[in-house]
Amino acid sequence: MLKLSEAGIVERLRSGEPFEATLLDGSFSLKIEEYAPVICSAVHAGGNFRSSLQTYCALNEQERYYEEDPHTDELIQSMPITIVGHDSRYAYDLNRPLARCIYSKAWGKDVWGKKLPVKERRLSTERHRAFYRILDVLVEVIEERYGACLVLDLHSYNFQRIPGDTPDFNLGVEQIDMDRWAGVVSRLQKNLSRIRVQEQTTRAAVDEVFYGRGYMISHINSRFENTLVIPMEVKKIFMDESTGTLYPLVLSELKQGLKQSYSDTAAYFARQFTRQKKTRRSDILSSQLDSALLKVDKKLYRLAKGLETLQYINPTNLLQERKRFLARRGNYIPCFRYRPLDIDPYQFREQLYRLPVDEIRDPGIQQLYRDVVDGLAAKIDLLVNAGQPEFIYSSLKYYGEPSVVDERNARFLLHARQFESEEEPSIDAEELGRRFKLQAQMQQMQCRIEVSSKLVAAAMVSNRKKTVYINKSTLMSERQAAALMHHELGVHMATTLNAISQPLKVFSLGLPGNTMTQEGLAILNEYQSGNMLLSRMQVLALRVLAVREMLDHGDFRHTFSYLREEQGLSDNDAFQLSTRVHRAGGFTKDYLYLKGVGKALALRRQVSLAPLFVGKTGFDYLPTISEMIDRGILKPPEFLPQGLTEPSPVSEILEYLMGGIESAANKFDVNAREPLAVIRQQSEGVIQAIA
Repeated sequence: MLKLSEAGIVERLRSGEPFEATLLDGSFSLKIEEYAPVICSAVHAGGNFRSSLQTYCALNEQERYYEEDPHTDELIQSMPITIVGHDSRYAYDLNRPLARCIYSKAWGKDVWGKKLPVKERRLSTERHRAFYRILDVLVEVIEERYGACLVLDLHSYNFQRIPGDTPDFNLGVEQIDMDRWAGVVSRLQKNLSRIRVQEQTTRAAVDEVFYGRGYMISHINSRFENTLVIPMEVKKIFMDESTGTLYPLVLSELKQGLKQSYSDTAAYFARQFTRQKKTRRSDILSSQLDSALLKVDKKLYRLAKGLETLQYINPTNLLQERKRFLARRGNYIPCFRYRPLDIDPYQFREQLYRLPVDEIRDPGIQQLYRDVVDGLAAKIDLLVNAGQPEFIYSSLKYYGEPSVVDERNARFLLHARQFESEEEPSIDAEELGRRFKLQAQMQQMQCRIEVSSKLVAAAMVSNRKKTVYINKSTLMSERQAAALMHHELGVHMATTLNAISQPLKVFSLGLPGNTMTQEGLAILNEYQSGNMLLSRMQVLALRVLAVREMLDHGDFRHTFSYLREEQGLSDNDAFQLSTRVHRAGGFTKDYLYLKGVGKALALRRQVSLAPLFVGKTGFDYLPTISEMIDRGILKPPEFLPQGLTEPSPVSEILEYLMGGIESAANKFDVNAREPLAVIRQQSEGVIQAIA
C-alpha cells in the first residue's frame, strides 16, 4: 500500500485516479478501487496508540480495546471505496467534534492519569483535522461525479451491558432528513434483516440503542446538500466482547451479508438520487482483481494444476484384466494396477493451507477459494489411497453416495418401456475421432483428438492437455456418436477452453462439486440437443445402482453378476460398468451423472446456466460466478453448447422422463422406499398414455 502525504491523496482524488494509500502518519487509510456513489467508513476500527501518549493514559490496552470497533474494517473491505481509521479513539475520536475529540472521561472511567501536554493534544487534533479535510474532498469529488453520495458509517457495540433483547444492526437516523431519505434507510434496514448468521435470522432496528448523534454525519450534513450519511452499529456477535476472542465463521457470514446489503442499498440510492439511473448491484462493486486474489490464484494453480483424478484412478492394465476375467467366466477377481502418485501428499496439504486466502477482500470469492482448498485436500486423500482398502472411504467423503431419491430415479428409468427403435452400431473409434476433429474445427476449438486403449469410459477430456481421448474399442450408433460429441466437446472441452481464457486459473482446477455439475450439464446438453436415447438414460440409471451394489457388497464379481443376470447387460458391458465403480477400491462418482442432470434441469427453469460454462464450476457457486461476470472480473464464456443456445425439440416421452428426474426429490419421501410395482406403474402408465 502507498504512503502518501495529504497533498498526494488530494491530488489523486482530484484527478479521479483509483488508488490505495495510508496517510504518512499512519492515522488512516483510503482505498478507491473504482469510483462509485458510495463511501464506507470504519473510523473506530483501529487501536494504534502513540507511545508518547501511554505515559499519560490511565487505561491499559485491554480496557481501550473493549470500547473500540475491531474488525469493522474487514466488514466493509469488499466495497470499492473505504476510509478506515487506524488510531485508537482514546487518542482522539473521529466521531466527535474537534473541540471534544479527546476524552477526559469515557464510559465512566478517567482516561488520563496525568494532564496531557498541549503538544500531544495538538498532534491528535491535527490528525482529526486532516481526516476531515480529505473526507471533504472525497465527498466533493463523488458529488461532482454522480450528483449525490451515500456514506455508510459503520461502528460496533458491546451488548452484554445493555438489558433486554438488542438488535444485531442499529441504524441511527436522528440527524437524517427522513422526508427525503426514508426510502434508502428502509431499503438498508430490510436488506440487513435478510442476513442469516449461524442459520439464525438477524434483526435490524432504527434508533433502538443508538441514535446516530456522531460527528461524521453532522459534519457532512453541514457541508454537503446531496450526501446521505447513515450511521450504523453492528452488535459484537462476531467476537467475545469481554476477551476479544474472534469468531471467524460469524465474521465471514457478516462480511458476505453486509456486502450484499450495502451494494444493493447503494444501487438503489444511485437509481433514485444520482445520474446513474440504471445502476445494478454489481455496478457498485469493483471490477478490479485485488493483488491478494491474484497471488493466491497463481500459487494455487501452480500447486495443483497436474492433479487430474482419472489419470491416477483408471487401471493401467485394463485390457489384460478384462481378458482374464471374461476367459474365466467371472470366476476371477481383477487385480488392477494404477499409476503411482508423483506428489508428496503431506507437502501438498501443507502448502495448500499456507496460502493466504484470508487476504482476499471479497467475502464470496474468499469463501470460494477456501472451499477449493478444502476440496483439493480431500482429493489428495482420495488419490493417496487409490488401490487401497481405505480408498472407498475417501471416495464417499469426496463424492458422496446415492440417496434413496437417486435410487428411485434410477429404477423409474429402468422400468420405462422402450419407445424408440435402436440403431445398429456402425461408428468405430477411428470414424468417431474423425467426426470429433471435424466438429472441433467447426466450433473453432483448439484441441486434440486421440484414440486410447487405456480408458474405461467411451471418451474422456484431459483438461491439462486440451485433448479428447476416445476409447479404442468404441463402437456406437449415429445418435450415440452425436450425443457423445455434445457431451465431450459441447461441455467438457468447452469449459476447459473457457477456463483457459479466464484471468483466474481456479476455474481450470475445478470448484467443489464440479464433477456433478460438469456431468449434469453434459447430460443436459445431450438431451437438449435432441440426441438423448432411453438406452442412454438407462445406462446412467444402471450406474447409480451399480454404485449401490458396490457399496452394499464390495465384491466385483457380485456387481458383474447383478448387472449381467438381473439387468441383462452383455459380458463386456457388465465388466466395463463393474470396473467403473470398483476401480481404485470403490469409485462412487458414477451416481452423480443422474443427480447432476436433475439439478441442471431444475436450475434452468430459474436462472441462466450460461455462467456455469466459464470453467470447471459448481452449481452452488452460480450466484458468485454470475456476479463476477457482471462485475467484469470473469469473461463471459466464449464456447457454449448447442443444447443451451439452440435447444432442439424432444419427444413428449423423454420430456416426461426428464421431468420425473427433476421433480423426484420433491415428490418422494426420502425416508421411505416406494414399492417397485408403483414405480413401474407410474412410468409405464404415463408412457403408454403419451405414446
